[in-house]
Amino acid sequence: MNLDPTLIFGIAFFLALVMLIVGVVVSVRSNRSVANERLEQILQDTSMEEEDIEAMIANDDSPLVEWLDKQVEGTSWSERTAKKLAQADLKMKPGEYLGLIVACCVFLAIVFTFIGGQSVVGTIIGTVIGFFVPRWYLNSAHNKRLTNFDSQLPDMLALMTNGIRAGYSTMQAMEAVSREMPPPICDEFHRVVQEMRLGVSMEDALDNLLRRIPSDDLDLVITAINVQREVGGNLAEMLETISETIRERIRIKGEIKTLTTQVAYSGKFLSIMPLLIMGALFLLSRDYIMQFFLPENNNLFGLPCGYMTLGLVAIMVAIGYFVMNKIADIEV
Repeated sequence: MNLDPTLIFGIAFFLALVMLIVGVVVSVRSNRSVANERLEQILQDTSMEEEDIEAMIANDDSPLVEWLDKQVEGTSWSERTAKKLAQADLKMKPGEYLGLIVACCVFLAIVFTFIGGQSVVGTIIGTVIGFFVPRWYLNSAHNKRLTNFDSQLPDMLALMTNGIRAGYSTMQAMEAVSREMPPPICDEFHRVVQEMRLGVSMEDALDNLLRRIPSDDLDLVITAINVQREVGGNLAEMLETISETIRERIRIKGEIKTLTTQVAYSGKFLSIMPLLIMGALFLLSRDYIMQFFLPENNNLFGLPCGYMTLGLVAIMVAIGYFVMNKIADIEV
């Protein structure tokens, strides 16, 4: 039995891409514990020089990652991506994230090419989906982490308030939060305490926390702590008042979300439905759906009517999606 060399190459390339994606995911998960272990080692060995610390952190960078980082270094995309990765608590560099996007594009392009009978349309669809999959995952991880943090904030304030009333300093109260609270809030305050032990001021450490967690409620808490450090006052009473305000805001947000969930999910479903129907028709009745792309179906301007129709449909679906999201988006 003779096998087509092209088929063998395609299968080998497919398996290589699967291994690459799995390797990136495993690397991201393992780097979290490695980063924490290194920071603990730095805290224990205070005699380390700054050059030694930088060399330790850079030792594990592969040549490919270093090359990709150099290509995107200094760009606005790199800065935005690094900030979003930090907010989502994904231990990746912008170069690694870019490599993951390329791998997903190639991987899904090959998959959809075989599914679509080696059609160019299937390749384009797979490439577009592969481009957006890492971004969807990043946004989902970012939003989920921010939501979990906001929901834990009232309990964190209650713990800090009780600690301060018991005689703890602000730093000791934060350290108690890092020990007693569940993630992600314990991880973030553990990082704040570690930064302060390394010599970073409390104000800068809290500003770094706010950059990682862009929450309005957290901004209110940090402002109260900074004001109390500058002008004095009863910090426990201030935090208790803020905690009650945040709890009431969370309650109102929950009620509004319950009332607007139907509108939000209706907008998502109605926006995805045309794509699902078009994909099903492309797989089940390709000749029927390819009528959109026939060159003989031209209008007066010499452009295929199918492309114009699909473009108009995409614009109308996008407008409907954003309008329904705007209706459901009520700020508290």
